[in-house]
Amino acid sequence: MISARIDGRRDEIETFFRERFITDNELITEAVKRMLAAGGKRLRPRITLLAAQICDPRAQRHMQLAAYMELIHVATLIHDDVVDNAQTRRGVNATAIDYGNRISVLAGDYLFAWIFKNVTELYPSPIPNILSATLAEICDGEVLQLRSLANLSLSLEAYVEIVSRKTASLFAASAECGAIAGGAPPPAVQALRRYGRAFGIAFQMRDDLLDVTAESASLGKPVANDLAERKMTIPLILALQASGSEFYCMVERLFAGRESGLAGVLDGIRRSGAVERTRAQIREYSKQAESAVEELEDCAAKSELQRLARNLVEEIP
Repeated sequence: MISARIDGRRDEIETFFRERFITDNELITEAVKRMLAAGGKRLRPRITLLAAQICDPRAQRHMQLAAYMELIHVATLIHDDVVDNAQTRRGVNATAIDYGNRISVLAGDYLFAWIFKNVTELYPSPIPNILSATLAEICDGEVLQLRSLANLSLSLEAYVEIVSRKTASLFAASAECGAIAGGAPPPAVQALRRYGRAFGIAFQMRDDLLDVTAESASLGKPVANDLAERKMTIPLILALQASGSEFYCMVERLFAGRESGLAGVLDGIRRSGAVERTRAQIREYSKQAESAVEELEDCAAKSELQRLARNLVEEIP
């Protein structure tokens, strides 16, 4: 029953994007709406609404806040595609391909400004403070990731720190802000923030795994795109830990551009046991997310949050 209600709310979020998102600049509005129309699971707004519903049965009234969480995510994607020189996103051209880098950067900047203008007008402290701190964390994570490109000695702990900032921070903020808007007491707010962080880490690890196991059609972007961009993802880190110098040198040559070697690196990752070890890490963080809300009062929203965390494991290829 709860899934049907949340799916209905997702439709309302889509309606908000179509009908209520508009800026004074027609080109920027068009560029952002084009990205929104490409789809997505809308997990961040779903988590916002479920966190609000823990203490507020009228979660419907927090729909706008939930929509802003997705719009923050979309703005980061627009910028990411410029930084990464990406060609596709969710199966369609990246914004920069159709509009150019300059328009894309300005569209992302404008979207951030538009969101925060509305958030500060509509929501009291600490919600605007949480979101501004989250944006800083996302930028920190992006810089840390850029500095770690082709760093074959990157540790799993350093990877988790990057992921915590770049990806998990917005999931954590979505849960925390939803809980605050719903009137949850401080212990519940912190529990839901911990849920969002663990969920976000598991989500990013799953995304990294899909990069080396999925098909392009289902992934919405080229397979092994992270490897092509010299990103240190968890399957690669675990493969390097489990393999010898031959694999290390193969990755080094690939990242240096001295030879293609992509198929060989992918094969090495799969043969090293890194896929199975990545699955184990995803299961661990999924369990952490479930456990974070275990002490909250039983309700349909809590059950749905735990189901979303389990789905990250059940949907692993």
